[in-house]
Amino acid sequence: MEEIRPFEFKQCVNLIKSTGMRARTLRELRERTAVVSSESIFHHTYQYFLKGHALEYTNDFAHWAGESLEERALSEHLSNVDPYAFKNIEDLRMELLNVIDGYLKNFPEPREAMPGDEFYFNETVTLTSPLGIKAKNLAEFLIAIKYVDAAAIYYHFYEARVRLGVDDFSKWLEDSLDKKEVAERIRGIDPFMHSIEEIRKHIYESIEEEVRTEMEAVGL
Repeated sequence: MEEIRPFEFKQCVNLIKSTGMRARTLRELRERTAVVSSESIFHHTYQYFLKGHALEYTNDFAHWAGESLEERALSEHLSNVDPYAFKNIEDLRMELLNVIDGYLKNFPEPREAMPGDEFYFNETVTLTSPLGIKAKNLAEFLIAIKYVDAAAIYYHFYEARVRLGVDDFSKWLEDSLDKKEVAERIRGIDPFMHSIEEIRKHIYESIEEEVRTEMEAVGL
């Protein structure tokens, strides 16, 4: 039999780097968003959930529009932008600009942020390292997923979608263990509807159910 490739848990640590750019008004946000680096766009969209922000929003742009500008309609439109629906950062950037342009067309004079509440454009330097935890079967994976750091859940569930187009967990379950059904359940978890800890809970429950089914099948 072919030897099963273990799942190796990794985590990422993000070091924040300022771009030196900031915006106080929506028009300034639009101008800066058009020219800021793709790394900054990535930081403020894909990496939003690693920051532990409110789930009412799905990216830093929407968060700032809702909390600092109090433009709730705009924040809702920006929150509807799914970064995983775009092939590259530039397409995502254009969609963000289109949403802002549409809002400015209807509301040409939105309010300004108060001093201290400006939008600061940042980038991240991401460092990835193994945790020293590996799983060769569902039981070992179940234990690991319960206790690994939240940064590992982010790396394998969110960041992997940028690298592979699919999360690492479901890919390993399907490719290495041939667990297609449980892989599909995990793949179907909406990343925008849950916090990282809720993602962990859903994955744990899916694996636990599969382990229970296996045990019942052998009379345990």
